[in-house]
Amino acid sequence: MLKIEGVYPALITPFTADGGVDKEGLRRLVEYVVEGGVAGIVPCGTTGESATLSHKEHEEVIDVVVDCSKVPVIAGTGSNNTTEAVEFTKHAADAGADACLLITPYYNKPNVKGLKEHFKRIGDSVEIPLVLYNIPSRTGQNVSAGTMVELASEVTNIKGVKEASGDLKQVGAIIRSVAEQGLDFTVVAGDDFLTLPIMSLGGKGVISVAANIAPREMTEMVAAMLKGEVEKAKGINIRLFPLFEAMFLETNPIPVKRAAEMMGLSAGHVRLPLGALSEDNEEKLRKVLEKLEMVGGA
Repeated sequence: MLKIEGVYPALITPFTADGGVDKEGLRRLVEYVVEGGVAGIVPCGTTGESATLSHKEHEEVIDVVVDCSKVPVIAGTGSNNTTEAVEFTKHAADAGADACLLITPYYNKPNVKGLKEHFKRIGDSVEIPLVLYNIPSRTGQNVSAGTMVELASEVTNIKGVKEASGDLKQVGAIIRSVAEQGLDFTVVAGDDFLTLPIMSLGGKGVISVAANIAPREMTEMVAAMLKGEVEKAKGINIRLFPLFEAMFLETNPIPVKRAAEMMGLSAGHVRLPLGALSEDNEEKLRKVLEKLEMVGGA
């Protein structure tokens, strides 16, 4: 059974100049983060521009990452269309993914009954673990601590949540409740900024944007927290904080893809309706990377 712990980069999807998925570039990215010591990889999430991948591309990305990764893969397979989410999740399971990441249905704003049935339907379709993804800023809907714990107790293969609500009280309530009920359920941060606070409450790691750029540093920080080396983790967090800020100068994944390009990693353009990073923010991003010695100075 997959141990959901440590750093999992929310992997970017590199594109070729003519607009296709850069499969060889994707393999190089996987190699880069694996060499950085990450615990696993999450393809086809928000950072991977899943919203603009065709059904075929979505499956291809998962196939490539599963094929070349030496660490566990948690494939992004969520959708606001339950049937589509089931199809994506079945494909990922058949491809050999170790688990799937399922975002709360966006735009539809389902009621609790519908939300539970959505995840139950997906859970019934596969045997591999499922990790839910709660990010109200993207979906327009928060999954409460009570509902999260009910899902964890009612759907046997729901094993964790990527928590990006920004509500530490809610995160703490989830961690406390699953512990009291003896549930096999793990909370990981869904926001680099909140990795240390969530781990201090009992979280076990992060699904990270910054780990695309700094996998080794993120891994060292989370490993220190897991060992109880809080001062060491705090020091790394302070050093990386400007990078966390830079990753959100504009909508994710615009800055992280540009940072990858600056570092000579495979990235390519972002797909419409996202646009290129502004010149002012590109300069801010470059200065952060230079200070961290991730790119050379002028």
